[in-house]
Amino acid sequence: MAHVTPAGAPPVLATRRFAPEVIARLRDRFALTLHDNDSVMDRAAFVAAVPGMRGVMVTPGDRVDAELLDAAGPHLEVVATLSVGLDHIDCPAARVRGVRIAYTPDVLTLATAEMAIAMMLSLLRRVTEGDRLIRARKPWALAPGFMLGRSPTGLRFGCLGYGRIGREACRLAALLGMEVVHTGRVPRGEAGEVSFDELVRRSDVISVHCPLTPETRHLINTEVFARMKSDAVVINTSRGPVIDERALAHALANGVIAGAALDVFEHEPVVEPGLLECEKLVLVPHLGSATHQTRTAMGMLCADALETVLLGVGNATNFVPAGAALGGPDGS
Repeated sequence: MAHVTPAGAPPVLATRRFAPEVIARLRDRFALTLHDNDSVMDRAAFVAAVPGMRGVMVTPGDRVDAELLDAAGPHLEVVATLSVGLDHIDCPAARVRGVRIAYTPDVLTLATAEMAIAMMLSLLRRVTEGDRLIRARKPWALAPGFMLGRSPTGLRFGCLGYGRIGREACRLAALLGMEVVHTGRVPRGEAGEVSFDELVRRSDVISVHCPLTPETRHLINTEVFARMKSDAVVINTSRGPVIDERALAHALANGVIAGAALDVFEHEPVVEPGLLECEKLVLVPHLGSATHQTRTAMGMLCADALETVLLGVGNATNFVPAGAALGGPDGS
């Protein structure tokens, strides 16, 4: 049976193939225009589709800037993004035009923290390295010194960025018997808090959870790698540009640090070619929040916000507050 759009339903654009439950909900309540594809919507198509829309639902791959907002015109009231990070959205430009921005905090906290720990374990215990060895059909045999890794127990877990996801990653690391320290944008005076310099110099694992801002772009660079322990490893589930990928490739190739694991990339989906040559590296295609439960919950939060603004239904609270500085995974 063909779907019938409710009479007078506000027009809404969804730029990606979101969870089926989310799309069904949007179709039931709005005059939905859907880019029914897993790929990023072409920029020209995005700009062409947005005029007259009252709501738009996007992902981090969709740039919402002054050009897009102006193309949408004065009817646009709300943009809901399937993310916690907002570096793809010009929030001041939206605010000036009276467009509300909704995002999806909290629901992806555990999933992203789990990914950071999973990547750390894969790196320390050489899981993906061993997988590559077997798939390459290289000879191997069990031996006392074969592919020895490190147990996380007793290692120092340095959390760079202490927001929701960073705190959860620290909790999980502590369960593995790790000594946990952290540093964030604002000193909190909490147990385990150390300076950025001490975290960098003394941590065995440095897990990055800070937002992407002008101050944190290439925060982890050649000079910072040089200050790390030679057996340290770096994990990034925040935003790619926080780490200078060329500097990381050099650090790995020259033994400055022992390894790294990346779920996000500086020019995603392109990966710095030098990194692809590094053996002590785990690469994951931005799967931090990629569980069925999490992505569906994120989509439902976006739908909540669209309904609150456009239909006056419900009381969604997941709107970006005025003046908020949220450029990363959790505003840490």
